[in-house]
Amino acid sequence: MGAALGLGIRPGDVVISLGTSGTAFALADHPVGDPTGAVAGFADATGRFLPLVCTLNAARVLSSTARMLGIDLDDLDALARAAEPGAGGLVLLPYLGGERTPNLPEAAGSLTGMRKANMHPPNFARAAVEGMLCNMADALDRLRAQDVSARRVLIIGGAAKAPVVGEIAARIFGTPVTVPEPEEYVALGAARQAAWALAGTPEPPHWPLAAARRIPAPADGSTGRRIREAYADARATMYG
Repeated sequence: MGAALGLGIRPGDVVISLGTSGTAFALADHPVGDPTGAVAGFADATGRFLPLVCTLNAARVLSSTARMLGIDLDDLDALARAAEPGAGGLVLLPYLGGERTPNLPEAAGSLTGMRKANMHPPNFARAAVEGMLCNMADALDRLRAQDVSARRVLIIGGAAKAPVVGEIAARIFGTPVTVPEPEEYVALGAARQAAWALAGTPEPPHWPLAAARRIPAPADGSTGRRIREAYADARATMYG
C-alpha cells in the first residue's frame, strides 16, 4: 500500500517489486476473488483495491548466482548482457527457497538445458535473470487473469538496480517497462498519506515521480515468447 501510494500508480500500472522475495501488484477498481489463492486481495490506501501476487525468490536469485560465479552484482549485469537472449538454451527454475507462486514449497532451483557449448558464465548469468523474470511474468499473468490491466510495468527493488533487468523484463513481459530511481517508496507513500490527511482533500496530493528510465516493449515479441515457452517446458518437465 505504501509503495503504491509513493509511486503514484494509476489503473493500468503494475508494479513488480524485486526484493528478496518478489511481488506483483496493481491498483484496481474492483476486488478480486481468485479461487487458486495466487492473487491476494489487499485494500489500496485510496479506497480502491490492490490485488497482489507474491513469490519467494527474486533478488536472491541474482545475489546467489553472483556468489556462485565469484563476482559482484555489477559484474553479473555485464555478464548477462554479454549473452544472447535465451542464454544459449540454459533455463533456470529459480525456486531457491522453495516457492509460494507457483505453490512448490519443497522445490529447489534447477538449471536445465546444459550442453558443452552453452556452459559459460555469461549464459548462466543471463539464465538467472531470465528465470527470475519468467517467474514474475507468470505472476503478472495471474493478475491479468483477474481482469487487471497491465499497460505499463514499473520495476522497483534491489534487483531493479541492475540495468539488464529492466531491458530483459520489457522483452519477457511484452510491455513497456519503467524503472524509477531507487527510493524508499514505502516511506514516501506514508508521507504522502500523512500530507493527504492534513490537507483533507478528496484525492491525495500530486507528487511527481522521481526520474525514471523508460524501456519500450520490443516491436517483435517472438524472442520473449520463446524464452517463456522454454521456461514453461522446463517447469512442466520438473513439476508437471
